Amino acid sequence: MGYLEKYKEWLENPYFDEGTKAELKGIEGDDSEIKERFYKDLEFGTAGLRGIIGAGTNRLNIYTVRKATQGLANYIMKQNGQDRGVAVAYDSRRMSPEFADEAALCLAANGIKAYVFESLRPTPELSYAVRTLGCIAGINITASHNPPEYNGYKVYWEDGAQITPPHDKGIMDEVEAVADYNTVKTMSLEDAKAAGMYEVIGTAVDDGYIAELKKQVIHQDAIDKMGSELKIVYSPLHGTGNIPARRILKELGFKNVYIVKEQELPDGEFPTVSYPNPEAEEAFTLGLKLAREVDADLVLATDPDADRLGVYVKDAKSGEYKVLTGNMSGCLLADYELGQRKAAEGKLPEDGYLIKTIVTSNMADAIAKGYDVGLIEVLTGFKYIGQQILGFETTGKGQYLFGFEESYGCLIGTHARDKDAIVATMALCEAAAYYKTKGMTLWDAMVDMYERYGYYKDSIQSITLKGIEGLQKIQEILETLRKNPPMEVGGYRVLKARDYQADIIKDISTGEVTPTGLPSSNVLYYDLTDDAWLCVRPSGTEPKVKFYYGIKGTSLEDADEKSRVLGEEVLSMINTML
Repeated sequence: MGYLEKYKEWLENPYFDEGTKAELKGIEGDDSEIKERFYKDLEFGTAGLRGIIGAGTNRLNIYTVRKATQGLANYIMKQNGQDRGVAVAYDSRRMSPEFADEAALCLAANGIKAYVFESLRPTPELSYAVRTLGCIAGINITASHNPPEYNGYKVYWEDGAQITPPHDKGIMDEVEAVADYNTVKTMSLEDAKAAGMYEVIGTAVDDGYIAELKKQVIHQDAIDKMGSELKIVYSPLHGTGNIPARRILKELGFKNVYIVKEQELPDGEFPTVSYPNPEAEEAFTLGLKLAREVDADLVLATDPDADRLGVYVKDAKSGEYKVLTGNMSGCLLADYELGQRKAAEGKLPEDGYLIKTIVTSNMADAIAKGYDVGLIEVLTGFKYIGQQILGFETTGKGQYLFGFEESYGCLIGTHARDKDAIVATMALCEAAAYYKTKGMTLWDAMVDMYERYGYYKDSIQSITLKGIEGLQKIQEILETLRKNPPMEVGGYRVLKARDYQADIIKDISTGEVTPTGLPSSNVLYYDLTDDAWLCVRPSGTEPKVKFYYGIKGTSLEDADEKSRVLGEEVLSMINTML
C-alpha cells in the first residue's frame, strides 16, 4: 500500500478518531507532508520508538504506541511472561501521560498487568522498578533530550536494561507483524482497574530507589563536614529530576541547593531552551547566571528523563566556571569511585571491571590500568553496559565497579541498569564535598587527574540530515568511508580500521584482520597514532551522523590545540562527502 493509500485509509477508517482525521485533513494536497507521514511505519528500533508527535504511520501517536505495545504483548506471551506484569513510566513531554496510559491499557487488554507511576518519574527509577517489582518488562515514555516536537517509547526487559539480543529482534519482529491497527487490543481505564490489571505505583518505589542510592555513598563524613558550606546550583530542565535530585541531596545533608526557578517545573514545551540537552551550552545560561549570584561551587542540569547529567565546576584560581563534558565528568567520577573504594576497602576486587562504550574517552582505559582493574568496551548504548552487569550476575564471574558513556551518562551501583543522573548528581556533590575537605575544587581534581593519566580531550561533530533524503545521505556517508577508509586524519596515521557492521578490525600495516567481538552495528572506528581516534556512526535517536574523535595532549593548551586541528580535519572530511 502506497503512502497516499495509507493516508486515505486513516481518513476513512472508523478506528481512527475525529481529532486525528481533522489533523490529516489539514494537510490535504500537501504531497510532501503526506509522504513524510506515511511513506513508512515509524521504525521500532533496538531501543523502541522515537519520533515527531502527530498523525500518521511515521509519527508517534496513540495508534503507533498501541501497535508497538501489542507487538510487545505478543512477545511477552510467547515468553510466558504475561503473569509478571510490566512497569510503565513517563516524563514531562507532550502526550507522555496519554501515551503511558495507551500502553498500559493495551497491555491490560492482553491480560498483562500494568504498574503505572502516579506521575512523571526518571528513567533510572523505571529501570529500578522493573527489577524490584519482578516485572517481565518496562516501558518508559520519553524522548530524552530531543526537541519538544518529539516523544519516544523505550522498552526494558526483566533485568532492568533496555532490550538487547535476542529480545530486541524478537520484539521488533512482533511489532512488524501487527499489520492491521484494527487488531490492536485496548480497554477502558475503569475496566482495567476493576480487573486488577492497572495498578498505580509511586511512593513505595520512590523510597526504595532513594534507599539504594544512599548505599552508594562512600564519604558521608565529608558531606557532614562540608554540607553546609558547599553551594550547588541545580536545574531539572523542565523534566523529571526536580523531586528526586533535591530529595537525595537534602536527605544526605547538602544545605545550599539553589534551584533554577525558570526551569524547575515540568513543561513539555521546554520554554527556556531550544532543546533540553545538558550537553548544550544554552541549557546552562540561567544556571550559570544563578551560580555567579550565589558563588556556587558547581552547577548541575539533568535532561528531561534524568538519565544524563551536565556539569560546570568553579575554578577557584580564575573564578571561571569550567564545563565538564560527559567524558570528563565520567572519568572524574570513575577515578573518585575507584580511588575512594580502594582506600576504604584496602583493595579493589580482582575480577572488578570498568565498562565504557566504544566512543568514550581513552582516559577510561588509563584509569582502569591505573587501578589494575579490567576494562570492557561495548557498543554505544547504555543497555550494553547493563548487559555486562547481567552477565556478571548470571555467570558469577566479574564485578561491576563503574560504567559510563560519553553522552553524559553513568551508573554507580547496580540498582538500575541504565544511566542514572540522580545517583550521578549525588556522587558528584559527594566528591565535591570530599575534595573540599582537602582544600580542592572539582576542577582541581580534574587537573590532578590529567596530570596522572594524560591530558585527554574528546569531541564530536554532528551533521543533521532530515527526511527521506537525509536518511539516504547518512547511509551514503557511511558507505563511502567503508569503501574508501582514510589512511591519515589530521596528521595522525590510521593504525587499525574497525567496521562493526562487518565485524572486522584491520591492521593497516600488516593487513591482518580480526573480529570486533561485538554485535553488528553500522559504526566505523579508526585507531590513530599517539592514542588518538575517530569514530563515525549514525545517531540512533535523531536524524544525525556523528563524528567522534579524541586526542592525548601534554597540557590543557596542547590538548586544546590538537583537538582543534583534528576537529577542522574532521569537518573538512564531512564537507567533502555532503
